[in-house]
Amino acid sequence: MNAERTRKPVAAMQPCAGRTATSRRHWLMRWPLWGSALSTGLAASSASAQTGKRPPPDGAATFKVPTRPVSNEDRMPGDPPEHHIAYQLNRAEPEIIEHILGSVGALVGKYADNVAIVVVAFGPGIHLLARQPKRPVPAALRERAAAQSRDYQVRFIACGNTMKSLGWTATDMLPFVQIEEVGAAVLMELQENGYAYLAW
Repeated sequence: MNAERTRKPVAAMQPCAGRTATSRRHWLMRWPLWGSALSTGLAASSASAQTGKRPPPDGAATFKVPTRPVSNEDRMPGDPPEHHIAYQLNRAEPEIIEHILGSVGALVGKYADNVAIVVVAFGPGIHLLARQPKRPVPAALRERAAAQSRDYQVRFIACGNTMKSLGWTATDMLPFVQIEEVGAAVLMELQENGYAYLAW
């Protein structure tokens, strides 16, 4: 009788064995997660020790310092420009032309050969590019445009449709002027190719 009382039924031991096996499987399955967390914590602690700064808590926003843009001194001769801009010139008022050419000069002063500049003239603005303009455009402004084309490779494009409406041909334009059939189409295509657009 005593032996029977001290013997535990086999069925009573099975749930315990099942819990042990389940716990072991649970631990083995979670071990990669614990290992990953431990490695991340050690890496963060090491970085904090080297920099003297605590890593931000999970979910916290971090400020990233923007990378320094390539300066003109870092460029090599012949490198393509990184900046591109197209100006719309469709007015003949001297003060408007002065503003546009002044902006062109400011960009050249800032970026040197690291900017590609195009001035597209149509409508009344085309008189800046004519040998004998039919609107009162000061000769100094036409000379300034010629100098920017010659010295800084600024492209001045005249609208062919506007020229036709005035009865002009290529011989009526200043020698540095490039002629395209539709000035508005040039502006559109330049923007499609990454040029910024500016108009007064």
